Amino acid sequence: MSPKLVKDINLLKIYLNSLYFWLPEEVNAEMSAQLLFNLGVILVLAGFLVAFVGVILMFLAATKGKRRVKGGGAVIIGPFPIVFGTDRESLKILLLLSITAIVLMLILTVISYVILK
Repeated sequence: MSPKLVKDINLLKIYLNSLYFWLPEEVNAEMSAQLLFNLGVILVLAGFLVAFVGVILMFLAATKGKRRVKGGGAVIIGPFPIVFGTDRESLKILLLLSITAIVLMLILTVISYVILK
């Protein structure tokens, strides 16, 4: 690695460690774990809420008239997307979003590996 990259990574480590400068190191590790756990639970519950509201809205739109409801979903297991939908347009959009999410996940994984190495 170049010296500039090593310097930038070290500066980033110092910055990230300084975010909790006012707490002892043991509390930082425990607080970070608890914070990440709570954030994960909140995100999972928000996902279920969004899906539930989406199903209700699709049901209401279908019962109001002869409108055609279009939709789909994606399940990403590791780097493999499983995409399903009611029409080709929904499938294309979901596949594009799934590939974007996978690429973003891989980039963040590589960055975190390099920083924490």
